[in-house]
Amino acid sequence: MKVKFDATGEVVVITGGAQGIGAALATAVNAVGGTAVVFDVTPPAAGIEYVEVDVADRTAVEAAAQGVLEQYGRIDGLVAGAAVQPRSSVLEMDAAEWTRTLQVNLDGVVWACQAVVPHLVARQSGSVVVFTSGLAATGYAGAAGYAASKAALVAFAKSLAAEVAADRVRVNVVAPGVIDTVQFRGANAGADRDHWQDTIGIGDPDDVVGLLLFLLSDAAAITGSVLPRERAFAKLTSFI
Repeated sequence: MKVKFDATGEVVVITGGAQGIGAALATAVNAVGGTAVVFDVTPPAAGIEYVEVDVADRTAVEAAAQGVLEQYGRIDGLVAGAAVQPRSSVLEMDAAEWTRTLQVNLDGVVWACQAVVPHLVARQSGSVVVFTSGLAATGYAGAAGYAASKAALVAFAKSLAAEVAADRVRVNVVAPGVIDTVQFRGANAGADRDHWQDTIGIGDPDDVVGLLLFLLSDAAAITGSVLPRERAFAKLTSFI
């Protein structure tokens, strides 16, 4: 079964969309007629609209979202993917690293939702997607801050989903599995990369795009769900 998406006239904000899964999604949204607007601290590839935003800065996120609304008059979806993934043991991790990880990975999602979701509620339509990780359930040596932030996001997203369900706004969580991105390679060199390759496999950012487009679409009549992608697999869906 082949699936075709049509996002004509729709606007999707993607935090952390300069590279990896977010960049792949932005390209796909544009390809199916929508407009992707990336909020990030570094610019994405040419052809993707970009606003320089540090998602840890609540005021900057609010201003960026307001700018999108002023330019396009609408926001239809939010994919909150900005994250950092430092590596250090709990006993050696300094306070600044811990704080920054939570500010980007957790606070950044909260600020993005506070900036965008009221407009979805007002329109009685829209979708929010946030990312967790398998490490949220299992933990991982040297990744306590990342794992803790991703675990907290599940509870946050489920709570938000319950709050806005009556307003026909959907909030879902994706655990994309192990994906070959610049951030993943930086945090998982050598033996760590071999571990993931030899166990669940390492996927490609494009492997996740079909699921994200589905969750952004009207076909996804679900909310408060956590959708895991446990193992790497070849792309099966044509979405354009």
